[in-house]
Amino acid sequence: MKNDIQRILIDENQIQRRVRELAEQLVAEYAGKTPTVVCILKGSVMFYTDLLRHMQIPLALDFMSVSSYRSGTVGGAIHIRQELTTDLAGRDVLIVEDIMDSGRTLNLLKPLLLKRGAKSVKIVTLLDKPSRRDPDVSLVPDYVGFPIEDEFVVGYGLDFAERYRNLPYIGVLKPEIYASV
Repeated sequence: MKNDIQRILIDENQIQRRVRELAEQLVAEYAGKTPTVVCILKGSVMFYTDLLRHMQIPLALDFMSVSSYRSGTVGGAIHIRQELTTDLAGRDVLIVEDIMDSGRTLNLLKPLLLKRGAKSVKIVTLLDKPSRRDPDVSLVPDYVGFPIEDEFVVGYGLDFAERYRNLPYIGVLKPEIYASV
């Protein structure tokens, strides 16, 4: 797998340092509260577990698998592959995402969770690619680990064809690896 990586964009130490910083911010944000922290599967698992290890406050854990679809000029719809098990009524919700790219999925998910009765919904993303944001999406994440340029990245939960998730760093995938697909 290492031979498929063009270069390491964010190394393991940088990731862990930033995860600790984000956790400190979130602990301050949710002091005196018990947030429901939602992991968006599968890519967010590494970030989610490391982040929660540093959040020494009461919290509830839950998981979702979601995607958004668009067809022609239709605004898009959310497809939930794995549903939450927690009733969100009156709860503060923190969505943990691996990467915010077009923003379409989170743009649909946040209002859905609010409609389900969540008291608040905030988003923390490890990576943010603002240059790829859909022009119809005005949503911005509340907390960002690293803003990045428009490059094909893998590792630390992010994949290409279900590979590379277990790399401890964020690497730029060589174009010849994904160009043939």
